[in-house]
Amino acid sequence: MTSTWRVRGRTLSIERPLVMGIINATPDSFSDGGTLRGVDDAVARAEAMLTEGADILDVGGESTRPNADRVDVEEEMRRAVPVVSALARRFPDVPLSIDSVKSDVARAAIDAGVHIVNDVSGLRLDRAMARACADGDVGVVLMHSRGSVQEMASYARAEYDGDPMDAVLEELRERVDDALAHGIDARSIAVDPGIGFSKRSEHSLRVLAALERLAAWGYPVVVGASRKRFVGELSGVREASARVFGSVGAAIAAFERGARIFRVHDVAATRQALNVADAVRRASAGVEVR
Repeated sequence: MTSTWRVRGRTLSIERPLVMGIINATPDSFSDGGTLRGVDDAVARAEAMLTEGADILDVGGESTRPNADRVDVEEEMRRAVPVVSALARRFPDVPLSIDSVKSDVARAAIDAGVHIVNDVSGLRLDRAMARACADGDVGVVLMHSRGSVQEMASYARAEYDGDPMDAVLEELRERVDDALAHGIDARSIAVDPGIGFSKRSEHSLRVLAALERLAAWGYPVVVGASRKRFVGELSGVREASARVFGSVGAAIAAFERGARIFRVHDVAATRQALNVADAVRRASAGVEVR
């Protein structure tokens, strides 16, 4: 497994797990939509997350929750790009990510200072996205999903014959090959199995259990299980914002199977748990723990 991730002229070490804090500049995200009322709120949330131990900040202007309304380019840019600009000015040393499937949004966010494009479609939905990422020399998160933004958040395409991880690996390999063919540096690619996207809870569970197969590719593995429906079903917790402990459990399970980047809502709890899990891993490998 690689120990670094190249993102727009800087190299992030993933020898220790990285926490990617979620900044939702949306009115309708599934667990915290509408809680940030403007750029100042977003900056305050970011500052709190950095204090709690976030390594990366991920800004999104379009919800991917089930039944979310589609957002046009202009509205998504209006929501997300001013937040990116403000964060880049306030925290110039912090890697920033834009969560978008639209190349125009990605280009505007790159111009505003982001280092990473987190595309939940894995470059499928906008054929200009790969070129935007290559031109910007940014890090790219390629996530497994199927169908449109609305479909991937539902069970419309959640049909798998046999082991769902077989299909995830086959379809995600196509996305990696597409990225490489468009000139995206292999050192800049991270992969995400898409927990909860185009997957029923039993599929997400089996994919998470087999995560070592994805980590074996050598790319940094990103997991975003935070507050997801499958966590609620396994834990019996209906309210998304109350799924902190279950989400941390999913992060630790993913870490033990090779994930090194964790996209989360609850930074402090995740950071604390990952620090302990990583210390145990290092100790078991004979590495000095400080």
